[in-house]
Amino acid sequence: MDFKEKTVIVTGASRGIGKAIALKMGELGANVVINYSRDEKGAKAVLDELTKMGSKGIIVKSNVTSTDEVDDMIDKTIDTFGHIHVLVNNAGITRDSLLLRMKEEDWDSVLETNLKGVFNCTKAVTRHMMKARQGVIINISSVIGITGNAGQSNYAAAKAGIIGFSKSMAKELAPRGIRVNVVAPGFIKTDMTDVLDDKIKQGILSNIPLKRYGTPDDIAQVVAFLASDYSSYITGQVINVDGGMII
Repeated sequence: MDFKEKTVIVTGASRGIGKAIALKMGELGANVVINYSRDEKGAKAVLDELTKMGSKGIIVKSNVTSTDEVDDMIDKTIDTFGHIHVLVNNAGITRDSLLLRMKEEDWDSVLETNLKGVFNCTKAVTRHMMKARQGVIINISSVIGITGNAGQSNYAAAKAGIIGFSKSMAKELAPRGIRVNVVAPGFIKTDMTDVLDDKIKQGILSNIPLKRYGTPDDIAQVVAFLASDYSSYITGQVINVDGGMII
């Protein structure tokens, strides 16, 4: 896979899955736009790694819930690299709680970031991709958006919403040469999951047929495939990367 002269935006790219995706795309030759909202230090570290491997990148601070900030990110990308070939909507948060204890602001913040953020970024980038009559959009959902999970009704609703949104976009944008697909990670070992109790982790592991946790690189490799010409006849699909967790 070769992404030379291609420009890729990765939202939430300062750590975890987003970082792995940004580095993988850079490794394959892409120009990478590293989006972050709070972790400037992490974003700079990702850019340093890209620079060391000889890849080009820029850092853009942008809250994906803000249309103005997203539009600014797109403008900076165009000004720097001229085109946008791939958008990876990865930015996401969790605010877990049982429904009866869930605060309204925790519901709203998860839906705003995880779902509205995908809407904002997709809408902004689509204008440019439609003019070029080509482009790839990859949205990071979760197996929780398929199965649901106690204590994560807000997260599950947002991630399920991403799937429905992506299928709709795949149908709308296919005539313009734009492909839209979803990657649904299972239990991936990141900072977000490291805080879980060991008993919970072991319980999850017992339900994974491959008997190991996923890594951010497992997700990044699938994203790279979906972004490449190797998947040129794939759109509107949900790829579960979960070790067989929801077979």
